[in-house]
Amino acid sequence: MWMPPGQNQTWVSEFILLGFSSDPTTNRTLFSVFLLLYLSSVLGNGLIITLICLDMHLHTPVYFFLCILSLLDMSYVTTTVPQMLVHLLSRSQTISFAGCWLQMYMFSSLALTECFFLVVMAYDRYVAICYPLRYTVILNWGLCTQLLAGTWACGFFVSLIHTFFTMRLPYCGPNMVNHYFCEGPAVRSLACMDTHVTETVDSVISVFMVVAPLSLILASYIRIAQAILKIKSMQARCKAFSTCASHLTVITFFYAPATYLYMRPNSRYSPEQDKQISLFYNVFTVLLNPMVYSLRNKDIKGAFLKVMYHIKMEA
Repeated sequence: MWMPPGQNQTWVSEFILLGFSSDPTTNRTLFSVFLLLYLSSVLGNGLIITLICLDMHLHTPVYFFLCILSLLDMSYVTTTVPQMLVHLLSRSQTISFAGCWLQMYMFSSLALTECFFLVVMAYDRYVAICYPLRYTVILNWGLCTQLLAGTWACGFFVSLIHTFFTMRLPYCGPNMVNHYFCEGPAVRSLACMDTHVTETVDSVISVFMVVAPLSLILASYIRIAQAILKIKSMQARCKAFSTCASHLTVITFFYAPATYLYMRPNSRYSPEQDKQISLFYNVFTVLLNPMVYSLRNKDIKGAFLKVMYHIKMEA
């Protein structure tokens, strides 16, 4: 245990993640379900990355961004689910203070990066529909790389502030976190002091994380809608809209639960409800994203069929 200078109380050196249930039979069932969901998520997103890398026709900005989104999703779900699976089968549900800090930082970093990255994908759709003839000129590979680096840098920097303000609080017991991973509000509720300042900082970050990106996405789609309405052909309108439908679906899956969790008043904090909602945007959204893009995208399905054909011919 670590003793803070000048204080007589002992800080906790580890946390206990309570998870979803304390019943071994229920935990074994949950292990099977979550293992299947995790493997499906990784395989689905991994398949999209592989198809985009293998098919030269998919080496365009829109599929480059889709590849990065799948990579983000795979990393995102891997920060929480593997440890949850271990805890479901293990008698010990502890995580070290440093491990909790690292998990919180990586999870929020990747979540924030995806928030910003969905704005980049909205900009891609804006350029593709509003300036189709200049698409490859505007979204050149240099700009794509800069946008990618900027989103990752912003996500990891802003998350550092959030994690620092949460983990610098004194934790002197109890150390039982009513969650399946180290999420900020769940850990912060165990602090041995008033957390008003930290909650204020967290609220500011939440506004930056949710409101600012959503405003930029909304602005992009207002311009997109105006451009689509100017198209005279109904068939062309439908085609233009279909190119945005997948992205809009992903935005809804990601932002709806995140907005509820991080933009609501602290007085409405509910541990059990939070676990269920965070499970949706952490696990189910990652699982659904590949389905959304693969089922609606002819190029992805075509690339998959070509790979299957080559495998069949080689066999």
